[in-house]
Amino acid sequence: MIITEALSPQEFEQALRAKGAFYHIHHPYHIAMHNGDATREQIQGWVVNRFYYQTNIPLKDAAIMSNCPDPATRRKWVQRILDHDGSNGQEGGIEAWLQLGEAVGLDREVLLSEKLVLPGVRFAVDAYVNFARRANWQEAACSSLTELFAPQIHQSRLDSWPQHYPWIKEEGYFYFRSRLSQANRDVEHGLALALEVFTTAEQQNRMLEILQFKLDILWTLLDAMTMAYALQRPPYHTVTDQVSWHSTRLV
Repeated sequence: MIITEALSPQEFEQALRAKGAFYHIHHPYHIAMHNGDATREQIQGWVVNRFYYQTNIPLKDAAIMSNCPDPATRRKWVQRILDHDGSNGQEGGIEAWLQLGEAVGLDREVLLSEKLVLPGVRFAVDAYVNFARRANWQEAACSSLTELFAPQIHQSRLDSWPQHYPWIKEEGYFYFRSRLSQANRDVEHGLALALEVFTTAEQQNRMLEILQFKLDILWTLLDAMTMAYALQRPPYHTVTDQVSWHSTRLV
């Protein structure tokens, strides 16, 4: 979709929401998880690799805040960091994800070590964080608008996983439940910002491209997992059956 004349706020919101057709809920890997067709290895591989994404969300949000001169926006945006890192003695989403890891049979030290994070996942997530650091704060903030579609994907896991994967412990689902309300709150703020800032045709085209970039990131994560856990073709599989890719944060 190429916008030639500026859309009204209502039309622009519709164009943003239409991008949900490319959300990773439609990726074959996610469809398999939803339908109960994923193996234990595939579920565990998804949890391990998504944990790297989860731990980078506060870094992404801190980068946005570091470029934002508006105190009112920072006061709202900082809640996203607290949601993940925790505050006032309460644990946040990162701890909830570690509990998910334990619920699917992973040792939390394995997740924290990041040694099993696939390079394709690492490169994609790092690209997202680096975009947030370099872009102007409005564009970086609105790249988070994949949250428009997030409640649906969290609810789909809550609806299907207990039925298909009884071996996953109940306490592992806390993250998905907590994000249902948090994502809706974040959408309200991010969408209002996008509709206020991106008002010309050029700006709206730019914002749709940024949103597509974020969708590309999420889809690419699952592409890498498909190669490793569905097709059994992890990096260097023609050379060694050992995990040989780099396992530390280099930037």
